[in-house]
Amino acid sequence: MDEAPVRLVNVHKRFGSLVVLDGVSFDIPLGQTTAIIGPSGTGKSVMLKHIVGLIRPDQGEVRVFGTDMARAPERDVYAVRRRLGMLFQDGALFDSLSTGDNIAFPLKQHFPQLSERERRERVEEVLEMVELPGLYDRPTPALSGGQRKRVGLARAIVTRPELVLFDEPNSGLDPMTSDAIDALIGHLKETLHVTFVVITHDIVGTINVADHIAMLYQGKLVAWGPKDEVVRSDQEIVRRFLGRNLVLPEPGTVGPARLPSM
Repeated sequence: MDEAPVRLVNVHKRFGSLVVLDGVSFDIPLGQTTAIIGPSGTGKSVMLKHIVGLIRPDQGEVRVFGTDMARAPERDVYAVRRRLGMLFQDGALFDSLSTGDNIAFPLKQHFPQLSERERRERVEEVLEMVELPGLYDRPTPALSGGQRKRVGLARAIVTRPELVLFDEPNSGLDPMTSDAIDALIGHLKETLHVTFVVITHDIVGTINVADHIAMLYQGKLVAWGPKDEVVRSDQEIVRRFLGRNLVLPEPGTVGPARLPSM
């Protein structure tokens, strides 16, 4: 198995005349949190769909745990997906199901051998982890926006995955709830020792949770590396994008990015 859980090699994708990914190559480090940033429409969510195997590249390879997601047999792709968890941008919860049944859904799909009691124990365990104890029987429509995000996160980790993908985990949240979700993601990474990939527009959140940053711009990878290196990049597009929300250190200097003074 590749040491990197995800490896993209010269990935190209277009839809008609629109080039979405244009020769993207990088490895996502094991056991780290990688944030993928960039303007809207620059290919971030399309990249995520490649990793899950929902989209195939026109050219190049997307390897997840060593499996070529575009060319492997369906049974091998399915086996990889059992090792993944995903938090969707809108939560993607079923309002007809209770909170607990929403979280248990992937267990029923991927681990049918578990008994009902074992599933409930697993769900209650992750509800504790996302700081929503006792909400198993809560009707899903009664959840707040922040609670829905936490339930979506609980569902993403209930199968005990090795890799968790987050699609805009802070979207639609107020600043305080957004900060709480960032803190929870950081805590879970340390607790679970898994690899996280976060697609995000939230630059402040990126600085809070990321170990590594990849930036896409017009389908190309324009920055990639440890967070502290990327925030000191001398590329104009990188500094302009990050500098909208952060005070950046000068290129080549030592020091973290920080929030502007109020």
